[in-house]
Amino acid sequence: MTTFDKSSIRTFRFVRCSFEAESGIARLVYAFDEGPELTETVTIPGAPFALDATRAQAVEQAVRLLHLVTGVSYYKAAVPNEIRIEGYAIDAATAVLMEQVYVHGLGEFAYRNGLSLHGRVRFPVAAQAPAPAPVAALREHALVAIGGGKDSLVSIEALRGAGIGQTVTWIGGSQLIAACAARTGLPTLNIGRALAPELFDYNRQGAWNGHIPVTAINSSIMVLAALLHGVDQVVFSNERSASYGSMIPGTGEVNHQWSKGWAFEQAFGAYVQSHVAADLHYYSLLRPMSELAVARQFARTDHYDAHFSSCNRNFHLLGERPTNRWCGVCPKCHFVFLALAPFMPKPRLVGIFGRNLLDDMNQTAGFDALLEYQDHKPFECVGEGQESRAAMAALGDRPEWREDAIVARFNHEIRPQLDAGELAVAPLLEIGGEHRIPAALWERLRANFAA
Repeated sequence: MTTFDKSSIRTFRFVRCSFEAESGIARLVYAFDEGPELTETVTIPGAPFALDATRAQAVEQAVRLLHLVTGVSYYKAAVPNEIRIEGYAIDAATAVLMEQVYVHGLGEFAYRNGLSLHGRVRFPVAAQAPAPAPVAALREHALVAIGGGKDSLVSIEALRGAGIGQTVTWIGGSQLIAACAARTGLPTLNIGRALAPELFDYNRQGAWNGHIPVTAINSSIMVLAALLHGVDQVVFSNERSASYGSMIPGTGEVNHQWSKGWAFEQAFGAYVQSHVAADLHYYSLLRPMSELAVARQFARTDHYDAHFSSCNRNFHLLGERPTNRWCGVCPKCHFVFLALAPFMPKPRLVGIFGRNLLDDMNQTAGFDALLEYQDHKPFECVGEGQESRAAMAALGDRPEWREDAIVARFNHEIRPQLDAGELAVAPLLEIGGEHRIPAALWERLRANFAA
């Protein structure tokens, strides 16, 4: 095992990247200083891939993009001051995007580790701006990312209703996601990703560690997969609440889910069309919606009640996993329960979770954080504090909920301190705001989402 001392490292190197059309395997190679090579592999099912010259060029650019974005998993181990790119050069636009991904995508990581990345992350510019990306003659079809939770299932059903052909896509070996994907009855694509094993050794030796912008990585993987399969859309399911982080006293905003936010979607989607393939559309189908609006949409069908889960303990790379689909104690469980409660019959919701989370005083601190009451919003993919407060207020007005311990405490202790004008659910259900959804598709979807 190689000795790893993060304080002695000066340079992070993007050594090389490659893709084999015969096997569908992308190899992404990194190193610190002159240390051993760290090789990650991404395997796209469907090989061998036959690529014409235009699509092969787009694939090469997509592999480089993937190499650069995925490097964030390794760079964070030492956060050295110098970044070196070997084998190819990048232009200023690429450097700007990468610096955004690394600085903002590692925002929570930096905060938790007492680091500052502003001014530290500098990607070397050594190429002129390229010619505009070519049209790759991609067919109309969507690769839709599925994570096993309610959001992606809302997108999948919306696209189905709009008549858009789609392939349900996920990365990694989660059995829960696989079961959820199978429940859709649609074609599926399960992409493999294997991190360099040395990274885990480095972590055990004291490497910096923490949250990374995994949606940025998965987005880059799916852009490559879309090109290889000749399809023109990569669809995620990030709602507008994802653009807002946690307000930390003395620090400011830190967004756990920055790469799910609008700033990333806008920058990444534009980059793909300018640098990779002009006819490849990257967008979030739920961007014009709040978390509560998505919850309302999900509640309209019980088709996935026994299959979906947003509990993050199911998806940790390492560590304890719950025996059931919902652990009932993490911020995601708290928020999904609270968000669905105004739109579902109580017995149905309690049946999904196996218990009533709002009638357990041991959960008080978790719900207080969601409400931003004496705490900041959790570092999790949860809705805005205003949404949680509005949902709790709605339950506080309903006979079937208002006697439950957490709701009763809210009515008695917290609600009198709040502005009643900001507790209405209806304004939060309005559809609107910036998005990258193709115009013709959005016209078909808007009425259904707003109903």
